[in-house]
Amino acid sequence: MPTPYIILFDGVCNLCNSTVHFLIRQDRHARLRFASLQSPIGQQLLADGGLPASQHSTFILIAHGRYHSRSGAALRTLHILGWPWRLAYALIIIPPFIRDGIYRLIARYRYRIFGRRHSCMIPSPELQSRFLP
Repeated sequence: MPTPYIILFDGVCNLCNSTVHFLIRQDRHARLRFASLQSPIGQQLLADGGLPASQHSTFILIAHGRYHSRSGAALRTLHILGWPWRLAYALIIIPPFIRDGIYRLIARYRYRIFGRRHSCMIPSPELQSRFLP
C-alpha cells in the first residue's frame, strides 16, 4: 500500500467532521489517514511542520512530507480521490489569494453556520484504522 496521506482537521467543527466522513466514503483506496488538530498526534504533526499549535482554523494535508493548507490542501485532497473529484483540481489555477480568501471567510464563520461539538469526534470501530493513534 502506498504511503497514506494525512489530513489534519478541526475535531470540534461540524463542517470539518462532515468533510472527513465524505472523504472516507470517497477514498476507495483508503489512502487518507486522519487526525484532529486538537489531538496529541495532531499537535505533534503541527510542531513537526513548524506550524503553531493553535492552528485550528485550517484543513491541512501532509503529502510526501510536504504540508499543504487551506484551499490548496482541499484541492489536492480531491485530486487524490480520483475521478470525478479530480476535476475540481482545475480550480488550482485561481490565484491562491482569491481561493484562500474564500476559504478564510468560510473558516471564520464555520461554527456559526455549521455549529460545533463539545468534544472531538470518536471514530467508530470500523473507521478506527483510518485515524492516527
